[in-house]
Parts: sequence; structure tokens; C-alpha cells
Amino acid sequence: MENEINAFETGTTPKFEIHAFLTLSVKQGVSDIHLRVNSVPVVRKDGLILKTKYAPLTEQDMDDIVKVIVPQKLYHKVKTTYDFDFSLEMSNIARFRVNLLHDLGNVGLVLRVIPLEVPSIEELYLPPSLKDFTTYNNGLVLITGPTGSGKSTTLATILSYMNNNTQKHVVTLEDPIEFIHTNQKSVFSQRQLGVDTDTFPNGIKYALRQDPDVILIGEMRDMDTIFSALKAAETGHLVFSTLHTTDAVQTINRIINAFQPYERDAVRMQIASVLRGTVAQKLVKKKDGKGRVPATEMLVVTPAAKDYIERNEIDRIYDLINKGSFNNMMSMNMSLLKLVKAGLISEEAAVDQSNNPNEMQQMLKGVFHGAQNTNM
Repeated sequence: MENEINAFETGTTPKFEIHAFLTLSVKQGVSDIHLRVNSVPVVRKDGLILKTKYAPLTEQDMDDIVKVIVPQKLYHKVKTTYDFDFSLEMSNIARFRVNLLHDLGNVGLVLRVIPLEVPSIEELYLPPSLKDFTTYNNGLVLITGPTGSGKSTTLATILSYMNNNTQKHVVTLEDPIEFIHTNQKSVFSQRQLGVDTDTFPNGIKYALRQDPDVILIGEMRDMDTIFSALKAAETGHLVFSTLHTTDAVQTINRIINAFQPYERDAVRMQIASVLRGTVAQKLVKKKDGKGRVPATEMLVVTPAAKDYIERNEIDRIYDLINKGSFNNMMSMNMSLLKLVKAGLISEEAAVDQSNNPNEMQQMLKGVFHGAQNTNM
């Protein structure tokens, strides 16, 4: 069955019950759940949209679901706001990032599954050099990629490593809170937009008065948030955040271009001063068909990279990434090649997910000298 998820095929149309449905979804490795009036429940698994065997949801079904899962203190928003986000936790099952929306005049829901346990860097096959970012006392580190590429999970694994190995005060600003961090060696203050603070810029402003060592900003989604994040990084704090870009160079240009033309030279110098690194990632289907694994392009801002940013020769950073394995830099193609060599993804998947398929094919054939250095 190619367009329906096996776990929900029961021979008869089952009655929809939200908690049972979410429990079954988590057990079957679903990443996202889509609920709409007059549509069967739909899920995403391993990047593919799959229909279920349930009957189309009625308005009454959706009303019952909303009453069960929307927190009481946010329930007034169902009638007064077109879209809003919140978190849902089911004990011993998972957490969910929930977006309530309106579709054709009816309420709809999209739920993203968030594991209760934060996976480790090793479990996700992420580059061990990510740990190096936790050693900085200040600056900005960005995790980038398209929607659904695992950015939040990667950030959580970095903070979890920090929690277990360093003594820091970490303030997170999220919309909504996804992973819950229990204090280990570090102390966490987790603040949710709309509940604990009103905006990212205000959250950052007041976080600076809360004795933080590290600040996590869920997403740098507008100019004010970017400006506040850069200021926080400038004033002696280590800042982590995310952007929706596909590679390291795009990330730098995206930040600069968020500002007015007359501001961009100053912003570029600011970025050169505070940026410590970027990680651009995408999820690739595993060779065994069981889930996906992140492929990562890593930029570490070395003196040469800083110089290119200052001189507005940002495109030259691509050369540093392609040649920079000794600085723990890694191109997306090299990451894909390593995953192939480790038996985690197929050669076809590597070529399909590559930003430069011709180069990827050559690397797989061993033409590129970099293919000689592919030990995990």
C-alpha cells in the first residue's frame, strides 16, 4: 500500500479518538499529523504524506479534538485568532508541537511529533565537531534548513550535550517549547511566546537581565529578532538559533538582506565579528527504509571566512568549506558521501539530495581527492 499507512488499516473504519490516534502515530514513526474537517486524517512518515483508514472528520469531530488538546488558558484563541501554536504532552508517549489553523472556514490542526527524550549527537549520526560549538563563550551559531529538516532536534542535541558537560545558565525562547531539558550540570529557563514572553525581541531583551550564558532563539524570523540576536551575541553571550536557508553562504546573505540597504555594510561587519558557525542540514531516507538521517554542511568561521565576510566576498566561503576538513568544515556532498560509506543511505539518495548532483556522482566514483578521506 503506497499511499496509506499500514498501521491504520483495520479492515473496518475505526472510530477516531485523538489520544489513541496520536499514540499509534508515534509507535509507527510518524513525524507529522494533519487533521482537517471533511478529510481523512493524514500523516507524514519518512517524508511521505500517507492517508489513513479513518472516515473523514466532521465539524463535531474537530470540535471534540480541539476541546481535548488545546490548553484551557489558550482556548479563547480558537474563536479570536486565525492561527496559533502550542505544545501538547502525552505522558510516556511524546510531546507535540501543534499549529491550529483555519481552512475553508473550519478549524484544522497540524501536529509535529517531538520525542520525550532528546537524542544524542551520536544517535543522530551528526558530526562530532558540533560539540565544539558548546565551547564558545560568546557568538552566534545557526542551524539552517527547510521546514521539517530536523533543525529543532539538532539544536536540542547540542543543548543536551552542553547540559551534561558544562555548567551554564541556558535561556530558551521558543514558539512553542518543544524539547524539555531537565537540569543536569547546566540550569535551564525555558520560555514560550504567548505564555512566558510576548515576542522574541522582548524575550531576548529581558533574557539579558537573567544572567544567561547561552540563549536559544527558536527562529530568527524577522529583522527585529535578528538584530536582537546579534546584539546578544555581541554582548558576551553564546546564541543559538535557526533560519530557513539551504546552505552556509545563503545563511549569511539572508541575514544581511533582512536589513535596509543602507544598514547592510554595518550588519555584515557585525556578522563577521559574532558568527561562529552554521550548520545547514536536510533529512535523507535511510537505505534500510527505517527512518531518515541528517546530512549536514558545516561552516566554521575561521579568520579566512571572517575576512571574506568583511570584504563582501561571501561566495568564496564555498571554497573554504570544500577544502576545510582540517577545520571541521564539511560540504553537503562530503556529508552525503560519508553517509553512503557508512551504509546509512544509498548512492541514489545521495545524488538525489545533493545540491550539486554531478559533483556527487564524481565523488561516488572516487574522482575527487576528497573521497579518500571519508572515515566516519
